[in-house]
Order: sequence, then C-alpha cells, then structure tokens
Amino acid sequence: MPELSLQKALNLALQHACEDDDRVLIFGEDVGTLGGVFRVTDGLRAKFGEDRVFDTPLAESAIMGMAVGLAMHGWRPVPEIQFDGFSYPAVDQIVNQMARMHYRSRGVLNMPITLRLPSFGGIRAPEHHSESLEALFAHVPGLKVVSPSTPSEGYHLLRQAIADPDPVIFLEPKPRYWQRESFDPTEPVEVLPPGTSRVVREGKHATLIAWGAMVARCEQVAELAAEDGVELEVLDLRWLKPIDTDGLAASVAKTRRAVVIHEAPLTAGLGGEVSALITERCFGDLRAPVQRVTGYDVPVPSGELEEQYLPSVDRILTAVQTTLEYRRG
Repeated sequence: MPELSLQKALNLALQHACEDDDRVLIFGEDVGTLGGVFRVTDGLRAKFGEDRVFDTPLAESAIMGMAVGLAMHGWRPVPEIQFDGFSYPAVDQIVNQMARMHYRSRGVLNMPITLRLPSFGGIRAPEHHSESLEALFAHVPGLKVVSPSTPSEGYHLLRQAIADPDPVIFLEPKPRYWQRESFDPTEPVEVLPPGTSRVVREGKHATLIAWGAMVARCEQVAELAAEDGVELEVLDLRWLKPIDTDGLAASVAKTRRAVVIHEAPLTAGLGGEVSALITERCFGDLRAPVQRVTGYDVPVPSGELEEQYLPSVDRILTAVQTTLEYRRG
C-alpha cells in the first residue's frame, strides 16, 4: 500500500476528478506552470492541457467571478486562492454570487464550485498567510465548509466536494501537507455523507473536538493524558458546515465533558457555535461547562511568535484538567 502525503493525496484527487469528468477545471495563481505554492497541482497541466489547468491574473475577485460564470455554464470549477488571507478581496464574489446564485435563480442554476484554500497557521508564514476563516464562511447560507486532517481524508473529501452540486470551501491545513499515511486511493471505501464527523480515538472521560491540523495535536494530548489514566475521545468534526450535530452530541453524551480546539480567535469563532450545539443537545448530560482552547483575539503573528498563538499541548491539557476537576456548587 503506497504511503502518500496530504499534498500528494490532494493532487491525486484532482487528477482522478479530471479523469472522471471533463467538466472539471483547475485554475488560480501559479497552479499551472508552477504547480501551486505547495505543489498540489504539480503535473496536472502537462497531463490535462492548459485549457483545463491554467494560471490566472493575480486578482482573487476575478478568479472567483470567473468560477461563478463557468459554473453557470455547466462546468465544475476548482479554483485555488494561494493563501487563506488572500481570499478577502474575493468575499464579494463568494458571498454575493457563489453562495446565492442557486437561491437567486430559484434552483435553476447550480454552483458546483470547490474553492481550495491553503489555510491555518503552523508554518511561520508572514501576515495574511495563516488565517482561520472557517467561521466567516460557515456563517454564509449556501456554502458548505470542510477541512481534512489526514491524507486519506484529504483525498476522499476533495473528491466528494468536487462532485457536490453545491459550492464548497475546502480548507487545507498547511502544516499537514507533508504528513504521510499509508492508504490506497483506488481502494473502494465507504464515503460518509457531507455533514459527518469522525471519531479518531475512543475515550470516556472527555471529548476533544477539533478539525484540520488541530486533530493531530489533540491526538498528542490524548496520548499524554492516557499515561495518567485519562481516556480522551478525539472527534474530528471534518464538515464545519453542515456540522454533524448528532455525532457531536453522541460523543459528548458519552463522555459528559467537552473541550473545543481551533486556531481562529476566540470571539465569534466556530467553537462558540459548537459549544452552543453541545449545550442545546447535551445540557442534561454535561458535568462541566464546555471549554474552548483557541487562538487569541489578535492578528496571527509571524515567525517564532506563532507557536505562542496556536493552541498548544499544554494549553489543551490545562483545559482538560479544568473540565475534569469542575464540581457543581
């Protein structure tokens, strides 16, 4: 069984999508000749030609405007914006066109667009290169939002996103591009429907809820906690819109304690929505308030300071300790 990195798994997903459907188009800044900043599209232009894999001007609003027009005419665009923070100039097209066109046309026009966004921190990049925009996009009606945590998840979720008739924001965790995993993308597997979470590790004392690169960090925390006899369940949310409310509730109802971890700032982050869902569904089961471990309410710092910003193993362990020690008055 081959060992693939997330970068290579995504590359294969794009390759197989192009082979299976002639309507799939891949485009963005430097995705053609260069193969993308992270080489996710490497070799695709040579394989499928410049009519299907092509470079665009350095204009994110134009990239997304073109994607909307192509989708209206029956294509399945897969645009890439080089870094998450570069998507701000395209918010008008994403929110007012891509997300609304199906509704505005009373169901006549589908928007099968998959916007690939290298996302989150962890690579010590400059400003605007390490944003966490899941809450922004999840708030917009009409958009689906998903983030893989492993190479196999990346392959299957990207294939699923491209085949979806609705617009999908595909958030790729940059520090996990080089993570490797043994799996065969040609092997048939059961593909869970959109809006389905995944229990990565079974536990009974508390549930850690995360997505993207933070899933691996939560697995580290669970390993350390196990040395002290604490069994933590790790839930990979996967789909951030729609959220798997049933799966979320089932895990927390079992462990009766929850810690939500994400890289975005605390205020109005997606962790607040997850916490509200847990409270609504599991209020009678909870033995402690939901804890959140997040980034801070400041711009993501670059360089060495980034590690002080991102949720660390120690900060997550402290939150676990807080929820385990909580006693109702």
